[in-house]
Parts: sequence; structure tokens; C-alpha cells
Amino acid sequence: MIDTKEARKLYLASGNAGKLKEFRLLAEACRRGLCLELLPDYAKFPEFEESAPTFAENAAGKAFYYSRQRDGIVFADDSGLVVPALGGAPGVLSARYAGPAASNEQKIAKLLFEMKGLEGANRSAYFVCVIAAVRSGRAVAVVSEKVEGEILDGPRGSGGFGYDPVFFFPPLGKTFAELRAEEKSQHSHRGKAFRRLLEVLD
Repeated sequence: MIDTKEARKLYLASGNAGKLKEFRLLAEACRRGLCLELLPDYAKFPEFEESAPTFAENAAGKAFYYSRQRDGIVFADDSGLVVPALGGAPGVLSARYAGPAASNEQKIAKLLFEMKGLEGANRSAYFVCVIAAVRSGRAVAVVSEKVEGEILDGPRGSGGFGYDPVFFFPPLGKTFAELRAEEKSQHSHRGKAFRRLLEVLD
């Protein structure tokens, strides 16, 4: 069991301020009084190569790698979109699906091109998020969650990021890009995984 005081500050192993904003929103919604920060000097360290074949291995590897740079709990996530009809692609390559420097629009364009002609159940997809937390070289938790949906023929909405504009969430009848931030936090794979992480830390 981790002492509550020690668990109040969590360092996110990422240089993505947008991702930090989303996690902070989740922490506030959970009313746990947590302080979330980006790992100090993250950009100064050689980047961790996310080359493992699974989300869990990438998340854990990243958390262990960056935890050497800071005392306290360091957590990292690996997430992505899985389309069974494409053999699981984009999968762990979601962020690099259309090349390492591709924009969100380019990644979506490639996905829609690969899914051209697919209909019905073949357009089913799900988002996966795995979060790993490490402290002093020891794993504190590895949690995972997913959310089911389907891929539309074209983007809808202006919110979110990544594949959100084409990921349709049937229970709310909207794409993730059409959801308010609070709605997305409640239903998203990242939101569900982060709430599980907090349960473990408690």
C-alpha cells in the first residue's frame, strides 16, 4: 500500500502538454487532491524508443526509463486505435501510422484509405490505453482499459486529437471529437484507465 501523501504528486513521463491537461482534468474530476506535473527536463533526456509489440510493454518501459530521473511516482501511458478488420492496425503504431512527423489529418487520411470499401462490423474499432506507474525502480501498477466504437467514412467535430474525429461512440451518438471535455473524460479509454490507476494508488 502506498502512503497517501506520497501518491499526491505524480509525474507524467511525456512532453505533451495537451496530454497533461487531459490527465489533470481527470484528476480534478476524481477530487483526489492530486498534483500532476510533466517530468522536469523531459526533453533533455534521450527519447525512449517505443518499439515493443504491445501497449503494456511500451508503457512500462517508458515509466521505468524515466523514473530513473526523478524520485516519486512516475507514470506513462501508451494508447492507440485498434481496428480488427485491419489486423489490429494502427495499434501500437497509431502515433506513427502515416510516418513519424505526420499530422493528425494525415493519419486519419491513411486510416480511411485503408478502410475504403469496408462496411458494417468491419468498421468496428476500439481505443486502448495502458498506464504504468513506477517508483524507485519498482512497478506500482499497470492498468489497462478500452472503449468500443466504429470508424466513420469522414471526420466529424473539432475537439480532441488523433483519431477522435472519425471514432464514433454509439452510446452518445457522437464522435470523440464532438464530445465535451467532461464527456470524453468520463467515457474515454484514458479516463477509465486513469481512474483505475488512482484506485490502485489509494
